[in-house]
Amino acid sequence: MSIQGTTAVSRDIDTLVREHLPLVGHIVRETLMRVPSHVNRDDLTSAGLAALAAAAHSFDPERGTPFGRFAAVRIRGALVDELRGLDWASRSVRSRARQLDTVRQELSGALGRTPTNRELAGALGVAEEEVDSIEEDVQRAVVLSLQGFAPGTAEDMVQEQTAGPEEMLLHRERLGYLTHAVEALPERLRLVVTRYFLEERPMAEIAAELGVTESRVSQLRAEALVLLRDGMNSQLAPEMVEAPQRPDGCVAKRRAAYYAEISAKGDLRSRLALTDAIGAPVARVA
Repeated sequence: MSIQGTTAVSRDIDTLVREHLPLVGHIVRETLMRVPSHVNRDDLTSAGLAALAAAAHSFDPERGTPFGRFAAVRIRGALVDELRGLDWASRSVRSRARQLDTVRQELSGALGRTPTNRELAGALGVAEEEVDSIEEDVQRAVVLSLQGFAPGTAEDMVQEQTAGPEEMLLHRERLGYLTHAVEALPERLRLVVTRYFLEERPMAEIAAELGVTESRVSQLRAEALVLLRDGMNSQLAPEMVEAPQRPDGCVAKRRAAYYAEISAKGDLRSRLALTDAIGAPVARVA
């Protein structure tokens, strides 16, 4: 190949990489929503960028696969490899996280509010210090999945396989429901989710803005994630939403209103319009 030909190829590769840099950020953000808080964003981003560059070098347009889809598969694969090296959550930690979540939900339904750590300790039959320890482990090692399960492997957290047209439509529909579920959250919970997950603000800043402790912000975050999970399941998998202990109670009525608001925020067309053909967010007109 001539020098001019080599230069042209290099220019094409550089163009592919530059144009698809936002794809790396999107996949990294999507992944961080489903992994422990101590997973380093920069490490995932570096792995994703390396995969994007490798994909640009090996891409063959004559095969008919769009580069975005081709690169997304390899970026997700690189993140899987990166996550495999992190022994981030033992089975015991995941088990304790699920137990704590179950008790918190039961007490929230019975009390009509978020239970205190003392109340959680009493329900679990352990010392309050033990609840604090569990909370610390949970915050370090488990983020509740918005699809209603606790992932146990890197493969669960980042899907390697290429999504077919039907799977991609379902994925985009879920993202649309998630967007609407966040928008329908009570103001305080929506602020915590927006500041922490979308704006990546430190917990201390959020606490100062709300005038509460960081521990309270952590509780609000956990409460919001549970509500988001149930809100999405109410639309996509109603059988996964537990029946309220008191159907006529205030908590049950508030949740029913929340579920109804998510449903009323759009239809399939409007939800799909929030993402492009490969599931990346589309800028919304204010």
